[in-house]
Amino acid sequence: MKIGVAKNKKKIFVSLYKKNIELHPLWLRERVNNQGLLDKNTGQRLYDPADLNHKLKIKKALIKKKLLNVEFTDGIESHYHIDELLEEINKNISNKKIFLWNSRIKNKPFFKFKTDMFNNREGYTFLEKFYKYGFSILKNTPAKKNFIIKFANLIGVVRPTNFGVLFDVKSVRKANDLAYTPHSLSAHTDNPYRKPIPGIQILHCVKNDSQGGHSTLTDGFAVAEYLKKKHKNFFKLLTSVKIRFTFVSKDTILENWGETIELNKNGSLKRVRLSPRLDYVPILKKDQLNQFYKARALFIKLCNSKKFMIQFKLEPGDMMIMDNYRTLHGRTAFNMNIGERHLQGCYIDHDSAESKMKYLKRKFNIYGQS
Repeated sequence: MKIGVAKNKKKIFVSLYKKNIELHPLWLRERVNNQGLLDKNTGQRLYDPADLNHKLKIKKALIKKKLLNVEFTDGIESHYHIDELLEEINKNISNKKIFLWNSRIKNKPFFKFKTDMFNNREGYTFLEKFYKYGFSILKNTPAKKNFIIKFANLIGVVRPTNFGVLFDVKSVRKANDLAYTPHSLSAHTDNPYRKPIPGIQILHCVKNDSQGGHSTLTDGFAVAEYLKKKHKNFFKLLTSVKIRFTFVSKDTILENWGETIELNKNGSLKRVRLSPRLDYVPILKKDQLNQFYKARALFIKLCNSKKFMIQFKLEPGDMMIMDNYRTLHGRTAFNMNIGERHLQGCYIDHDSAESKMKYLKRKFNIYGQS
């Protein structure tokens, strides 16, 4: 993708999908960053774009090195950094660059923790890989209780729930959730019953010398794409039938509806919801329900299969960050009478983590990446 100027110097094009697409003068004009047109502190416009002349044209355009210089017919002249302009165009045509993976994944996104990493490029790389793979694991963080909150605030803002600001994942008597028992947990996403669903889950291993209790991860988008290719009718059902997710405890009742596989308007994958312990299928025609149950069963089977699932044991100090819209997690059963398995968890939303990533990207002038 690159930007070019017409011979008459009055039109600007971007090469996209083997075609030259003209950039509209108004689209460029409302991105002018001249002094006096933007507030110097906030960067927000001091004018309403709707007030611009809709007959505005480009009087003259010229590319000089990495700058695009443009003079408009309303007398405004401005220059654009081409890398920044391409970055802006890229936001309009694609989502984040993602890599679909299965159990044969190589080069897992594992990092060694450094106290200052989120003040330098390494922090950007960590977050970029997180969004690419749907998870990242930091090794060698302090294996201390409540350190997870300090870490979460490095990359976002902690989102409290009815489980608290953080929650302890260990076996307790009369647990209000199966996560707090020694039972195995199949691949699932967290909190599909919330409005909105938490975007990112963080789990920190404080202690883990138990027998069993291995963590599992599955790329839900990879499974969804597999279904789309191999079982189109099942994919259609899972992307169209909304089911109810419910959580009930002594003092809490939460409920939300959504598709198992949710799509964006352009048909791309938006998120997966899977929580077999908490979902309720609506009343449909018998034949349709028969097919839906088959589709859901296959999706669950694939998410827990050796083809798609990876398994490993978290060590004390491991910090696992998961995209709760994409990556399913689970664990094997463990013996609570031998050793101890203690994790702490919390949630943050995507906007705060994305903000941190974009801030680091701007700070270190990183272009051409998501």
